[in-house]
Formats: sequence, structure tokens, C-alpha cells
Amino acid sequence: MKITVIGTGYVGLVAGACLADMGNDVICVDNNLEKLKKLEQGIIPIYEPGLEELVKSNVNENRLTFSSDLDKAVKASEVCFIAVGTPQDEDGSADLQYVLGVAEQIGKAMNGYKVIVDKSTVPVGTAEKVAEVIKKNLTSSYDFDVVSNPEFLKQGNAVDDFLMPDRVVIGSNSEKATKIMQEIYSPFFRTGNRIIVMDVKSAEMTKYAANSFLATKISFINEIANLCEKVGADAEMVRVGISTDSRIGNKFLFPGLGYGGSCFPKDVKALIKTGEDFGCDMSIIKSADKTNKAQRQIFLEKIFNKMGKNLSGKTFGVWGLAFKPKTDDMREAPAITIINALLEAGAEVKAYDSKAMETAKRIFGDKITYAKSSYEALENADAMILLTEWNEFRRPDFERIKTLLKTPLIFDGRNQYNAERLQESGFEYIKIGKNI
Repeated sequence: MKITVIGTGYVGLVAGACLADMGNDVICVDNNLEKLKKLEQGIIPIYEPGLEELVKSNVNENRLTFSSDLDKAVKASEVCFIAVGTPQDEDGSADLQYVLGVAEQIGKAMNGYKVIVDKSTVPVGTAEKVAEVIKKNLTSSYDFDVVSNPEFLKQGNAVDDFLMPDRVVIGSNSEKATKIMQEIYSPFFRTGNRIIVMDVKSAEMTKYAANSFLATKISFINEIANLCEKVGADAEMVRVGISTDSRIGNKFLFPGLGYGGSCFPKDVKALIKTGEDFGCDMSIIKSADKTNKAQRQIFLEKIFNKMGKNLSGKTFGVWGLAFKPKTDDMREAPAITIINALLEAGAEVKAYDSKAMETAKRIFGDKITYAKSSYEALENADAMILLTEWNEFRRPDFERIKTLLKTPLIFDGRNQYNAERLQESGFEYIKIGKNI
């Protein structure tokens, strides 16, 4: 099938490469000429495991091409995926200017029946707006259908999520469009029972509901962890106790610094705003958002309570900058909040992350020191702070860490280490969810 994917960010590039890998002829369209040139050379602008190899192999097989000519790409395709950004507006809503701008261009480029796929995360009612814009810009009375096909990709695992999805949601009010979408996704499944077809508005809501539920699980366990500290319980034991209940499960149930990234914060706020627009008080979702913001401050208070409010002359070695492992994305990353607060208090920060160093340089500039290795970040530091749970940080050489730090003090924002073992080794270990 001939497919156009408009937008080459996380979602668009992953979708385009994976659809091409299933034998489709895919054109990825973007208006950033420099980015397109790099992609044609096999240079991937984002870090996502497996993506570079996938792009290169499908470019070599001529199944995947890149272009800035949206008009030509639309005319050559049966299906057009819209995968451009929907940044958060000032009022918390999703900004649809890029989605609707693309819809306008699609309308002008139409030369026959097309299926237009909203792949971007968009609020309920967006498909109707896209359809209206396309109709206004048609040069002839061509038929088309707009469907919703929300993405459920986890950064750091996006390629596998697309190639081996838990489910594919297709929101369609057209039997013809539904059959085309089922044909596109059928190669990803041995059986079709994980392709879920529903109406367009329900599909649009499904994406926000899924992300907001997962965000709520994170905020819930953090609230429980904070209470555990007050009453003398161990949040890790409580987590194990409840996660073994099959109705609850163990995913997204780890105490820490809360959620960040490009999806959860934005989608939670967008769902809250949608509720406000329709007179529905999303009290649970609001609480999840409030708890998430507060969690970083609670962790900072642990640092200030131990080190004092004035951190002049103090140096902190920070491990981890990305909002989660296996990505270089720092959007809404806890590291930004934590490091900025330390700097404002007069501290010096030496940081290391295996993938997000260049991203961090664009955020912090020369305000912090960028170490060449995790251990270099700890040299002559007054304390170590763990902010991202990269695998390489899971079993470090603690004896070496002790020799590098001025004092054997670790603030763990991800509850990654064994408190008893560290204490036996002479460390002071401060974590979330247990008053040690």
C-alpha cells in the first residue's frame, strides 16, 4: 500500500519506518529540510533503540523515502497519516494548529479518495475539525474519510511497540476506511483480535484515558510512599503487597520522582481542559497532576533537610538527565526541576547521562558541568543524586563511589538500591517511601 506519514518526530518516524518494514511504500514528509537531509543519510535526530537500523534498511530497500513536498506525497498515496506535534497551549489544551494546517494542505492536494489518519494525540472532536478543513480546501468533490488511530508507543521501546503492539485502536465511522486500516495493520498480528474498531470519538478519548490512568497509578503510589514515610512503613513492601493483586498489577507502580516526558504531562492537562470545556470536573486526574508536581518538591526537601537551604560551596554528582531510560528526551524531566533548584540554592552540579547530554546542553548551557562518565560526575562531590534509572546505574561499584565522594551520601529518586546493603557499606542512603 502507498502511504504518506506527515511529521518525522517520535511517532511519525517510528510509524513510517515500521509501516515500510511490512512492505508498504512509505513517504515521510517534513518541512525541516536539514532534518530530511540527515534522515536520507541515515542520521536519526532522536535516540530510540532499533530505529536507526530500521530506517536504514528500509531506505536501502526503497520502501521508505523522505520528502518536503506534501502535495506530491498526498497525490501518490492512498492513506495519509498526520503525525505532527500537538503542543500544550497556555490553557492546558492541545494546540491543533499544526494538525489543521496539514489538513488544509491535504485538502488542496487531494486527487481521489483518501483515508486521512489522525495519528497525533488529539482531543475529542478533532477528526470532525480535520474533515471540515479538508472539505473547505478541496479543489474537486473527492471522497475521503478521517479516522482516529491513536499511538501507544513507549519511548525507549517504540519500535517494538509498533511492530508487536498490545492492541491497535481504529476509530472509524466508515466501513471502507475501516477495511483499509485493518489491511494496513493485519501483518502485525497473527490473529486480528487485537485490532479494536470503535467510533472516532471513542478512539480519540481512548488515548487520553490510557495515559491519564497510567499517570494516576504513578501519582497514587507516590502518595502512598509519602504516607509510608510518615507512619514508618516501607513503600517497597507495600508496592509488592498490592501489585501481586492481578486486578492492580505491577506496572507503573514504582515510587519515585513522578512522570515526565512528552505524553503524560501534556495529555493529563489536555484531558482536564476537555473536562472543563464540557462542564465535567476531572477531580481524580487533577489530583494525579497535582501530586506529580509536588513529588519533585518532596524529593528536594529531602536534599535541603540534609544539606541545608544554602548550598553554596556544595557540589552534587547527578546520574541521569532523561525523563526515563532508553531515550534522550528531557521534556518535563524531573532532572530539570531538581537541577534548577540546586543551582538556585547556590550548588554546583556535575551530571552524566548516557544519551541525553546534548539535550541537557541545550537546556542548561554552561550552568552545569557535563561529565564524560558516571564516575567522573562524582569526583569530589558532596553527594550523589540518582534521577534516571538507566541499567548501567543499577549495579555500580559502591566502593569506588565511596572513594570519589567527599561523604558517602546518596539521594535516590528512583529507589534503585538496597538500603540495608548500602548502610552496611557505610553510606547514608536517602530514598522515597521509607524513613531510613
